[in-house]
Amino acid sequence: MWRGDAEKSLVTERLVLRRWRESDKAPFRKLNADARVAAFLRGPLDAVASDAMVERIERHFERNGFGLFAVEVRESGEFAGFIGLSVADFAAAFTPAVEIGWRLAAEHWGKGLATEGAREVLCYGFDEIGLSDVVSFTVPANARSRAVMERLGMSRDPTEDFVHPNVSEGDDLRLHVLYRLEREAWARGVKG
Repeated sequence: MWRGDAEKSLVTERLVLRRWRESDKAPFRKLNADARVAAFLRGPLDAVASDAMVERIERHFERNGFGLFAVEVRESGEFAGFIGLSVADFAAAFTPAVEIGWRLAAEHWGKGLATEGAREVLCYGFDEIGLSDVVSFTVPANARSRAVMERLGMSRDPTEDFVHPNVSEGDDLRLHVLYRLEREAWARGVKG
């Protein structure tokens, strides 16, 4: 299937995207407990669930050679969240698929960091891992994430929107919009 370099780090003008450290867990707990960050997720995570997520991310890196990178702000060294790639772990019309995703602490919103980091991750995914396409999805109301997807050149076909199988029936967060970016479209956008 897909295979990347599990020890890879990516560097942008303002960010370092790297493997996780033990010291990332405390700020990640704070980020995951923030109701603003969790507004379009299935709720805030407690410390145990947040730490378990880090462990799942690390196992994903070991299994696939890529994953959700811990994001560090270059200037300050501050942990800011994650940006990266993950294999969708549920059955849907568009799976198997690799998803690009991000979750940043609220104090880092509105600065273009998600877009900056995600562009670098897309270069890595298409140029080094050899992915043919990448998807991203969120709930319709998540305007911030949808704007990042659109700035990345991802497009949405409303016929591909889906009901997330891991979200309970009746939950307002069940319906998801799907965005997609193919390698050829990315290459045209980067070079064009």
